[in-house]
Amino acid sequence: MLLPVEWLKEYVNIDEDTKTLADKLTLSGSHVESIISLDKGIRNVVVGKILKIEEHPNADKLLITTVDVGDKTLQIVTGATNLKEGDYVPVALIGAKLLDGKYIDKINFRGVDSYGMLCSLRELGFSDNIIPKYQRDGIFILKGNYKLGEDINEVLKLKDKILELEITPNRSDCLSIIGMAREVAATFNEKLNIPKIEVLNEKGNIKDYINLVKLDDKLCNRYYIRVIKDVRIEESPLWLQLRLMKAGVRPINNIVDITNYVMLEYGQPLHAYDVEKLKGNHIYVRKAKEGEKIKTIDGVERFLKSSNLVIADDEGAIGIAGVMGGMDTEVTEKTTTVLLESANFNSKSIRFTSKEFGLRTEASTRFEKGIDPNLCEIAAERVCQLIEKIGAGTVVEGNIDVFKNPVDQKIIQLRPDKVNKLLGPRLSLEDMSKYLKRLGLNVIKKDNKLEVTIPSFRLDLNSEVDLIEEIGRLHGFHNIKTKPLVGVLTRGKRPYGKIIENKARLILQGLGLNEVLTYSFGSPRVYDNLKIAKDSPLRNYIKIMNPLGEEYSAMRTTLVPNILTLLSRNYNYGVKECFVYEIGNVFIPKELPVKNLPIEKKMLAIGMYGCGDFYDIKEIIEILLERLGIRDLEFFREENNPTFHPYRTAKIYYKEQFLGVVGEIHIDVMENFDIKERVYIAYLDFDIIIEEAVLEKRYKPLPRYPAIMRDIAVVVDRDVLVGEIEKVIWENGEGLIENVRLFDIYEGDQIAKGKKSIAFSITYRSYDRTLRDDEVNRIQNNIIKDLENKFDAKLRS
Repeated sequence: MLLPVEWLKEYVNIDEDTKTLADKLTLSGSHVESIISLDKGIRNVVVGKILKIEEHPNADKLLITTVDVGDKTLQIVTGATNLKEGDYVPVALIGAKLLDGKYIDKINFRGVDSYGMLCSLRELGFSDNIIPKYQRDGIFILKGNYKLGEDINEVLKLKDKILELEITPNRSDCLSIIGMAREVAATFNEKLNIPKIEVLNEKGNIKDYINLVKLDDKLCNRYYIRVIKDVRIEESPLWLQLRLMKAGVRPINNIVDITNYVMLEYGQPLHAYDVEKLKGNHIYVRKAKEGEKIKTIDGVERFLKSSNLVIADDEGAIGIAGVMGGMDTEVTEKTTTVLLESANFNSKSIRFTSKEFGLRTEASTRFEKGIDPNLCEIAAERVCQLIEKIGAGTVVEGNIDVFKNPVDQKIIQLRPDKVNKLLGPRLSLEDMSKYLKRLGLNVIKKDNKLEVTIPSFRLDLNSEVDLIEEIGRLHGFHNIKTKPLVGVLTRGKRPYGKIIENKARLILQGLGLNEVLTYSFGSPRVYDNLKIAKDSPLRNYIKIMNPLGEEYSAMRTTLVPNILTLLSRNYNYGVKECFVYEIGNVFIPKELPVKNLPIEKKMLAIGMYGCGDFYDIKEIIEILLERLGIRDLEFFREENNPTFHPYRTAKIYYKEQFLGVVGEIHIDVMENFDIKERVYIAYLDFDIIIEEAVLEKRYKPLPRYPAIMRDIAVVVDRDVLVGEIEKVIWENGEGLIENVRLFDIYEGDQIAKGKKSIAFSITYRSYDRTLRDDEVNRIQNNIIKDLENKFDAKLRS
């Protein structure tokens, strides 16, 4: 932001030199990047008046002018065509120094002597981007009457200094001259002089021009309208043009220049529409229709989206809200009646629209950072006041003010002990109050605390620490002595879940498995390849808004397709056997995905082919979980999972919690993944493993008493699970069974059809006495009877 010091001094009385001003502003938090001077070393350039213009006798494109410079009359030859007799112009006298060290001397142009040069704004040091279009290609015409021979540096105030400031995004109030004047007044403890706004000669009734304003109140908080009639479009007064140019804004015409002037002054963007070009007498602030067109004032036709906020009349859009107006309602030299808009738009909406169209304007820069809605009325009335002041039109009586959500007053409690604890120096309650009042905050002392009322223009002050920072910067952070840090050091360590995860990795690597990492997203088609039912929760995946392609458009709900894809790739590369695992998250959508992030569930997947079968992958799971302190797993046949083989798959439970599935992949699924080997996959809920894992190892003394071994073989139906029989054995053990080991399953000629023989070796032991045979025989008999009752088991002889 550019801050002309001369303009700043209109609102705060400071006598400090510019360097001191810049240094103190920087120390108080307003970073000054540079000090700019318009004085480019120009000397001996004065105001002159053109008395006479004649054609050059020997050159068609040259003119001979007679110029009065006060103490003498000069003959000057020029090629400019925008001159007329009576104009006041800058005249470089013989011996004058111009931009880049150029000196003026007497020159003969085709037989005619020229005793000086008429100057353009460019030759006086102004850059092209701020020179008005009507002044860009000719001599600078000074409108009004001036003292002849007066130094042009004084007339144009070229020796004034300009501060270039870096404004932080949270301080939108500082994107204005008055906002920075408020900072200067607080820094130097001076009084702020805000202009008194008063409109004196209102005529007519605004209802004759505009009857209705309708808002999209979610994206437009306030819309304030004034109307000016009898408008005379012309160049702005020199003082107004100079202030705009020094602030980096190019003058256009008096009405537009005043709206820009007030925007720079107060930080509230405004826009003027030609009332006679409006269709109907209604104004709508609404979302654009999809594909709706508008030609903006830069001459570009733009196609709008339904997410864009527009200003519209009865027939269509007339402006992109907060960004740029439309060409169809632009104020031109023919305009006689103006509708003045002063609005407060949603900052996010303006930022997205500005970015979408690549339009970065002075208005959008301010709107996207947030603006005090109370400025709408103040800024519009100030525009009306200035229009009256320069005689550019007549203000119509009345206004239209649609204010949907007035700003609630914020009150923050400030604790002095908290201030001193954070800042360091021992500041009194009076000092704190003094600093805050200098910033324009209302402060009341209550019970050894300060109750601070925040004005609406300070959108950045929301909590106690914000006020502490304000006190600190006005006291001066450079005035706070450095001290060593005080605090308690804590020793960092991994979270418990990460410890379990790392231990699981070590165990699985020790068992010969390789860890893999796969993408968290994939193709929705994998669910068809896995033969997953259409109504399965696994198909309820989250769609990625901007995927790299269809193959990467769905967040995964299971790790199985990633593992199968990896195994398939290795198989088709000729790898004979592969043993892998992955610990990763799956993503489960919540009921309201718009506002809530998905549930991330950690899972473990194990995959293998080549050397190994169902019992190998089952043993890997048992060893892993046993070493993590999870024992007594239960395995149940799983026949309804279409991804797996119906007779070689098991569900895993622990303490009645579903832990996962282990089994052989169905042959149809393997065909979809182009694998011609048997593939075994297991997936486990790793969150449950973390919750149930016990890493603590307890010492158990070696047994002092001998064990008794008994074998038992029973014949049961083929459908009876080994685990069910083993469970019965443990239930009847009376706490004396130390181990149960399956050592044989037999189906053959010696067993009836549909039956199988299962044999276990049972180890009995007591840790406090020697067991007797009759005790063990009694338990053994109870086991056999229970098996007979539950499974119709027969003891095999």
